[in-house]
Amino acid sequence: MNLNLVSPPEPRAQSEERYAARLSPLDASFLDVEGPTAHMHVGWAAEFLPPSDRPSPGYPELRSHIESRLGRAPRYRQRLAELPLGLEDPVWIDDDGFDADEHIHRAPWPDMAVAADAVFSRPLARDRSPWELWIGEQLRGGRLGIVGKVHHCMVDGLAAWDLAGLLLDPTPDSVPQERDRWRARPAPSALEMLAAGLHDRATHGLNLVTRLLRTSRSPTRLVGASAAALRGSRALARAALPPASPTPLNQPLTSERRLVRIRRAISDLQMVKERHRVSLNDVLLAVCAGAMRDLMRARGEEPTALKTMVPASVRRSDRTGELGNQVSAVFVDLPCDEPSPVHRLHRLHRLMGKRKQAGDHHVVREAIDALSYVPRPLRQAGVRLAAASRLAFNLTVSNIPGPGVPLYMRGCRLEAAYPVVPIPERHGLSIGMTTIEGHACFGVYVDPGVVPDAGDLDEGLHRAIDELLAR
Repeated sequence: MNLNLVSPPEPRAQSEERYAARLSPLDASFLDVEGPTAHMHVGWAAEFLPPSDRPSPGYPELRSHIESRLGRAPRYRQRLAELPLGLEDPVWIDDDGFDADEHIHRAPWPDMAVAADAVFSRPLARDRSPWELWIGEQLRGGRLGIVGKVHHCMVDGLAAWDLAGLLLDPTPDSVPQERDRWRARPAPSALEMLAAGLHDRATHGLNLVTRLLRTSRSPTRLVGASAAALRGSRALARAALPPASPTPLNQPLTSERRLVRIRRAISDLQMVKERHRVSLNDVLLAVCAGAMRDLMRARGEEPTALKTMVPASVRRSDRTGELGNQVSAVFVDLPCDEPSPVHRLHRLHRLMGKRKQAGDHHVVREAIDALSYVPRPLRQAGVRLAAASRLAFNLTVSNIPGPGVPLYMRGCRLEAAYPVVPIPERHGLSIGMTTIEGHACFGVYVDPGVVPDAGDLDEGLHRAIDELLAR
């Protein structure tokens, strides 16, 4: 986990000197698919143990602590600005009216579960920096709770931990902060933004023409490009075809959300991993397949395979502090129709191995990057059409690496953090897992109007792990 957030990258063009960065096509797509019932935020609900050698910090102290850390992450004091005529994707500009009280709140709910459900059931405002932190200072057992959410256009699941990095230290004693000298840069005018958008659009067009000319003039490049295109088309076909079969999970959403929190010793999952010589991600997928199978059977449904999107990080190790989305995806059928827990695990191990060997996640990422050559209005129409058409997948399962060391906030030790993986329209459920202090923390994020029995997945996930341990 990166505790020292870096400044945004340098502007891409001289005409953008007042901008922090422009949204990538993938970042912008999370704005385009958001609606009243599809909230595109990532997040987490964290619990802290009270300090043993000092009084627990109250809300004023915690709020001051968080505000003092904002200098580590300039993006969290920026807002989105749309370009005139929607010519290009929005850009980040400094928010000259930034007010920490619009983002840091005292949670009025005494229970962590109630707080998480209330916070995640509301979309983030677009007229300011899209993030919020809600602090519960007096929970059960003297614990402290923090519910945080950030719009997916700003961060992916891994980068969402960087917001937690504003709060946390590797020792109980807080690291002193340098004086915050942040001042908002003047907002660019509409004419400046329009000129920057035209410049970027012309640059994208020139780059495309240059690449095509270089390829056409070299037989070796032409053959290589043809082979790469063939491999890419096969990988994209595997991702898109066949479309996912509609299930009771895939119904129109309401605006309500529920976060089911499950905690299990990570050593149990690692034991299964070592016994069967598979990856931890394979174990996670097999456990989710078992839990979903149990849910279907409890409903009286015939268990069927569920086409599952598995996010894959393509973030380079030297760019861990950067915001924005650095992810791709692999699509795999979750074998909920297989009665044997071991067979489910090994089937998933083989399928994921084939996907990785074929480089499916790289191909999907390249296809996403290629969207930068498409004008934004056409991309928006395509994204919205895809969201309203047949399903590409049934659910999302994401393994989000957590911190490998103990972490503290004003002397309070981080005990658990349950991730939130967003659910797009007609997707009633997602499952995320992160590791905190020797425990796997599962966040089952649902629309209770679509999946009213999601609480059964608590027992189902534990049972699926127990079945694999017993074998």
